[in-house]
Amino acid sequence: MSSAPLDHGSQRLLQNTVQDATTVLEARDLHVAYGAVKALHGINFSVRRGEIVTLIGGNGAGKSTTMNTVMGLVKCQSGQVLLRGQAITNMHAFEIVRKGVSLSPEGRRIFLNLSVRENLEIGALITRDKARKAALLEEVYTLFPRVKERLSQLAGTLSGGEQQMLALARAMMQNPEILLLDEPSLGLAPNLVQEIFEKIVLLNNEGKTILLVEQNAYQALKISHRAYVLQLGEIVMQGSGAELLADDKVKAAYLGG
Repeated sequence: MSSAPLDHGSQRLLQNTVQDATTVLEARDLHVAYGAVKALHGINFSVRRGEIVTLIGGNGAGKSTTMNTVMGLVKCQSGQVLLRGQAITNMHAFEIVRKGVSLSPEGRRIFLNLSVRENLEIGALITRDKARKAALLEEVYTLFPRVKERLSQLAGTLSGGEQQMLALARAMMQNPEILLLDEPSLGLAPNLVQEIFEKIVLLNNEGKTILLVEQNAYQALKISHRAYVLQLGEIVMQGSGAELLADDKVKAAYLGG
């Protein structure tokens, strides 16, 4: 594959070479079914420390199923999910969170009838160390100043973009080694989409390893170190974000030609 020219922001990100090639998360020959319907057909992918890795694909491709399987929310029939080389396949979700994996789910799933502060406190329930919890709050406040400004508000009164930032902030409060982001730009206005992707880049620049599922393939590939294309439960292409942006098949299928 050849490389496409990127804007300056994306070039800066991709020039920030991943220094530690340690594989944080890996899926090996993962098969998942909902009853008689096969959702994943033996997929393989990996995420190395310090990377943003994106899964792109159309509706029904298996992107969210993959995320939910990694988190233990959906059980796999066969194959393995490995965290730092250790199997976490089909563990309970709370066990996987404690091991350092956090999910910001599709649709945000924040607690609308609770305050912003209470949502953050729920995210921090597994963090027992008070000093670490305070440090995480400061990180969240620095990255998401609007979240800090609205601590006393009910989460349901926030705008869509603010709710998405709260969902990201709540996931950050779990102090994850790897952050799973499922459709973070879904349903947002274009200016807010850009802001959310800027926040994801900032998270990565702060050292967070990220697995991203996103229908906005153009924006996602611009900020990704590597990416995989899912189609009907199979990985049909992979490469750097730049390579997939430049690929004619990807352009035709996901980037509007």
